[in-house]
Amino acid sequence: MGRLRQKGKAGAAKAYVTRSQAIKKLQCSLADFRRLCILKGIFPRDPKNKKRANKGSSAPTTFYYAKDIAYIAHEPVLKKLREHKAFAKKLSRALGRGEWSSAKSLEENKPVYRLDHIIKERYPTFIDAVRDIDDALCIIFLFASLPSNARVPPALIENCARLAAEWQLYIMHSRSLRKVFFSIKGVYYQADVMDQIVTWLVPYQFTQNIPSDVDIRVMLTFLELYQTLLGFVFFKLYTDAGLVYPPPLDEKKDEGAAGVGAFSLQEVQKSAPGPLVKNLDVNGRTVSSREVRQTIKSIAASVAVPAGVDASTPTVDSVPEDVNEEFIPHPSRTDEQEATDLPTLHTLSTLPRPISADLFAPYTFWISRETSRGIFEFLIRSFGGRIGWPASSGSGSPFDEDDDSITHVIIDRPLVERPGETSEQRERRLRRKYVQPQWVADCINAGKILLEEPYAQGKPLPPHLSPFADHAEAYNPVAQATVEDVDMAEVDNDQESEDDELQGSDDDIPKQKPPTSQIVLEDAEDPAALRAAELAAEAAGVDYGTFEKDVSRLQKKATKKTMARADERDTEESMNKMLMSNKQRKLYEKMKYGEKKRASEVRDMGNFVLTLMVINVCLPA
Repeated sequence: MGRLRQKGKAGAAKAYVTRSQAIKKLQCSLADFRRLCILKGIFPRDPKNKKRANKGSSAPTTFYYAKDIAYIAHEPVLKKLREHKAFAKKLSRALGRGEWSSAKSLEENKPVYRLDHIIKERYPTFIDAVRDIDDALCIIFLFASLPSNARVPPALIENCARLAAEWQLYIMHSRSLRKVFFSIKGVYYQADVMDQIVTWLVPYQFTQNIPSDVDIRVMLTFLELYQTLLGFVFFKLYTDAGLVYPPPLDEKKDEGAAGVGAFSLQEVQKSAPGPLVKNLDVNGRTVSSREVRQTIKSIAASVAVPAGVDASTPTVDSVPEDVNEEFIPHPSRTDEQEATDLPTLHTLSTLPRPISADLFAPYTFWISRETSRGIFEFLIRSFGGRIGWPASSGSGSPFDEDDDSITHVIIDRPLVERPGETSEQRERRLRRKYVQPQWVADCINAGKILLEEPYAQGKPLPPHLSPFADHAEAYNPVAQATVEDVDMAEVDNDQESEDDELQGSDDDIPKQKPPTSQIVLEDAEDPAALRAAELAAEAAGVDYGTFEKDVSRLQKKATKKTMARADERDTEESMNKMLMSNKQRKLYEKMKYGEKKRASEVRDMGNFVLTLMVINVCLPA
């Protein structure tokens, strides 16, 4: 007889635990449980049968893997949280009794936990950490722009601003930026770091507020984890690049709102190895390294004398006498062209950079006061350009507005007349090119310097397209205009061919009369194809009744083929659905519904464009 299975002791009831059961097992509060789950990367699970997992109850609840909860039970952070809870009780008791010395002593010995081991557990390799810093950078730049209040201390915002500046400094130094897009939410950036694509969002420099319906405690827990993660990642990146981390901060420039310019990148000073010491001074006597080696060998030989042999008996040393040897490099016997060195980070950094990395290197930019200095300083310096700004945008500008080396002025104001302009100012203005801020982003996304004329001051700008929309169904006004031009050209060619056929002689018509099956297209249900076939049949002299019969016959044949294909597809689809679970089947049906909806929208748009084209062709000029 097999072992009896008790209800609630095996299967899903044992593999899953509810949130209340997990909190009871860990003996912590709900807030601490949430913090632990965020730090350890544990999230709720959805069992296949919730009623079995909940031991027969159908009440809605949240489930976790029992193994995950057992994994948290041995976490050192949990121990520190319990110690902190006891510390808070002792401190509250001491303050209530007026024991100030005890309260001060408790505050000095406050338990503090570290997240270094959690970072090592969640990211075993450095590439794993770089691949997962997208969300970390987004939340760091978000908190760097928030105002401080009772829930968000100023020290936290200052630390986030420092981390954001360190990341921008590294991107500018390594020339890793690849794409940029100005959206309503903020500025999207994309960089290539250690062959990993990193995308992050930076909000605009407006006055921000913290919404009351957002649980700031959850966001602060994520921020606590991400700050530790970015500290490790930035240290590795700076060290591999040969830079000092953290970069030194100039307090005077920082007080003057210099921004990223307040930090300075410094290379690590590598101390040269000292010369090899061959002679030592011992008690006023010079001892060479050769004598030291011989003394060591004699001591080893005297110790190795076997028992029963007189120690004074001279022994013959079979080891030849050492001489002062120097390393002499010998040439390799293999072919130098065939032998290749393994690539290292240093050799990769010395490789020639792509052309787009030095896109703005030949140019010098001046930012007007109405543009965002932080955004365009980061963009232009990431591609090798020089940039200056007025004193109202902050201190630390490397040159003034009257500098003759300025080639471009980024301005976002309408074009106005300058009645009091001198001849020198007018000549300087004519030498420079005044462009709107979108020109910088479009040049970066295109990978080349675009013409400044469409982006000149006061002109309506071309559409700013997202460089991240790579899928085929993405909206692309340029491509849409190209398709419309091609369609119009095809319509014009068809009209010209029709006119040429109508101008032919009547004797040539029977000879050029093609069969109706060649005139009518295979897609007989398409109104545009039917219209084109009807015009071709009329030009060829085909009788309308014969043409209509052929069209109906082709339509019936196409309908039968379509129905056969649909039946075959439905049969195959139903067979595939039988192998799916209920959840997978619902997800698949949602996906198919979305595809049909998008296809219908594209078809309706195509019919609308075709109608407009026909109206334009039919209307008199």
